[in-house]
Amino acid sequence: MATEFKPFPPLAQLAADLAAGRTTSRALVEAALERIADPAGQGSTVFMHVDAENARAAADGHDRLRAAGTVLSPLAGIPVSVKDLFDIEGQVTRAGSRALADAPPATADAVTVARLKRAGAVIVGRTNMSEFAFSGLGLNPHYGHPLSPYRRGVRGDERISGGSSSGAAASVADGMAAIALGTDTGGSIRIPAALCGLTGFKPTAERIPKQGAVPLSQTLDSFGPIGVSVACCALFDRMLAGLEPRLPALRPLEGVRLGVLTHYVTDDVEPAVANAIDAALKHLEAAGAIVSEVRFAPLDRLPAINRFGFSPIEAYAWHRTLLEKHRDAYDPRVLVRILKGQPASGADYLDLVAERTAMLEAARTLWQRFDAIVAPTVPVVPPRLADLEHDDDAFGRTNALILRNPSAFNFLDACALSLPCHVRGDAPVGLMLAGAPHGDEALLGVGRAVEAVLNTIR
Repeated sequence: MATEFKPFPPLAQLAADLAAGRTTSRALVEAALERIADPAGQGSTVFMHVDAENARAAADGHDRLRAAGTVLSPLAGIPVSVKDLFDIEGQVTRAGSRALADAPPATADAVTVARLKRAGAVIVGRTNMSEFAFSGLGLNPHYGHPLSPYRRGVRGDERISGGSSSGAAASVADGMAAIALGTDTGGSIRIPAALCGLTGFKPTAERIPKQGAVPLSQTLDSFGPIGVSVACCALFDRMLAGLEPRLPALRPLEGVRLGVLTHYVTDDVEPAVANAIDAALKHLEAAGAIVSEVRFAPLDRLPAINRFGFSPIEAYAWHRTLLEKHRDAYDPRVLVRILKGQPASGADYLDLVAERTAMLEAARTLWQRFDAIVAPTVPVVPPRLADLEHDDDAFGRTNALILRNPSAFNFLDACALSLPCHVRGDAPVGLMLAGAPHGDEALLGVGRAVEAVLNTIR
């Protein structure tokens, strides 16, 4: 009988089951490894590397610790996946690329990986991704295309999982890990969370240390979780931040000010997305939230401001030496985006920094007026793989559309959540909540309350 591909329960339930002796870490890890190995699934595409031997050894170690009365954190003994952008000691960090396939193994863990290990996470493997994290669609011509659970198995109608943390989301959606470590430079956590019906959290960029990860944009890169609930993401985020793993207080929705962003983020929104968002907002308003439309006109300038953009400029600076040796190994669709930064001058970069500083200042009034800003995470339901795989024009248009909304909040240095708001069984739709820079704990508290309402209508 084939494995039933569904997510693990939330972290709190797994921790409670472990504490009560209803399961063991070894049993959880074996379940994850079984799903990865199942030929009926997509484990061979979702994972770049599976570390079964070390995962089993770590699980057994945590079971012995638990039997002796030692539990390192609510994550102790639970299977976790790590995006192939992070260093894990003794493993090659390929960043989803053939250009780094011959790189030497990492000599130390990334700071984030080290913190997860200290918390007791059992890392089952490294997940596939858009090459060098430079696409919101998640397609990888070198290692395959992880798929959304929506319409998977319907031949010719398979849907993309979204990127760049494509394998991260797929690993959680299919129960190959209980939670995943991803990255978000322009939506790379929130996009795949939205397209796979999961929850994703992009923290304020400075919140999580960046040492030991291949950069896309040093200015915009954020590291965070994709999981099955806000509580899962909140616990995981605090461990990544080096903080005590506790949940932020759930803020009652009564009187919470939600600003529903208009114009820039609402162009080309598909009816299924608009209907799901509208229904969610009506229920949130009925639960006591103060829901108001708001236009933030400075966003309309983003396309002109990002004529080059932080990601192309900063990516080209990092890649230029590697390109001299391995240019032909790059995905052409990624290469063209990196090379977009090549002609940018120092003056162009300083202009970009100045424009961002001005927009951050203008956004202060937005954050003062509202407890959270609301927008569709992406304006479309999961696109068909067949429509994108071999059509460069469709790929470019869809990539730009899917990145548009979440990347606006990277530019604003915001923290942001994507929450599933569709009716179960329908095409996945993500509702994005964004908060002020460094307002991570407050946003997660609002997010827990919003999630509780959404769960009643899903």
